[in-house]
Amino acid sequence: MQPPIRNALSVDVEDWFQVGAFEKVIQRADWDRLPVRVERNGDAVLALFDKAGVKGTFFTLGWVADRFPALIRRIAEAGHEVASHGWDHQRVFTMNAATFRADLRRSRQAIEDAAGVGITGYRAPSFSIDQRTPWAHPVLAEEGYTYSSSVAPIAHDHYGWREAPRFAFRPLPDSPLIELPVTTVEVGGRRAAAGGGGFFRLLPYRFSAWAVRRVNLREGRPAVFYFHPWEIDPGQPRMAEAPLKSRLRHYTNLAKMEPKLLKLLHSFAWGRTDAVVASERERMQ
Repeated sequence: MQPPIRNALSVDVEDWFQVGAFEKVIQRADWDRLPVRVERNGDAVLALFDKAGVKGTFFTLGWVADRFPALIRRIAEAGHEVASHGWDHQRVFTMNAATFRADLRRSRQAIEDAAGVGITGYRAPSFSIDQRTPWAHPVLAEEGYTYSSSVAPIAHDHYGWREAPRFAFRPLPDSPLIELPVTTVEVGGRRAAAGGGGFFRLLPYRFSAWAVRRVNLREGRPAVFYFHPWEIDPGQPRMAEAPLKSRLRHYTNLAKMEPKLLKLLHSFAWGRTDAVVASERERMQ
């Protein structure tokens, strides 16, 4: 009997006020004046992973690493992968190649200084590498990244590259760079997001479990799952000024998220994203 497929477990390390849903009501200039909960929540995620006996990848904002280097060092020392989530959660399609390169370099310096290890992985804020950013993968390759997990191959009101492959692919013909998209499932000719985040928190657990099982068993591929530290923090501040849709997406089921996550972590095999990328790279050879 073959061992179960190991899926990619990842955390996008950002604070509650840095999410795309609040970007029109919270200015970046105000971030340092808001209650910061990312260190507390990051440690809670570390405790959750330790309880479940799993290792994962923490895609970290440079802004967070610059202010809370001890948290990033604890993540690395616990055996988890530390990777980049950019500097301050600016979507890639709002930049150009030059500003993207500068963002990568600034965030990498802060993250590597904090972690004490080199980083090779990147995830774009809000999965914002798509058909509008043909320069993004070349810049990542030139900057020495070996993989990206920045594409959501779906149609969504905030992001999405519907035409992208659903599983690991080489975006550049002359580079070993691997793109590892977040998980989707196809049913009846329609594609649905199934890789975590708000979809996992808002939808019934059985949908996510079914999706991971389907990807593993029917398609024989690893799932790519993510969530945020603020999603296990029901005590975070409430933004009454945010649009109703944004508030519903952000605050619904926060109190249920941690036990739901623990159930998922116990039900499937999980590991660091770089390890999953290595196995997918072997598949391509």
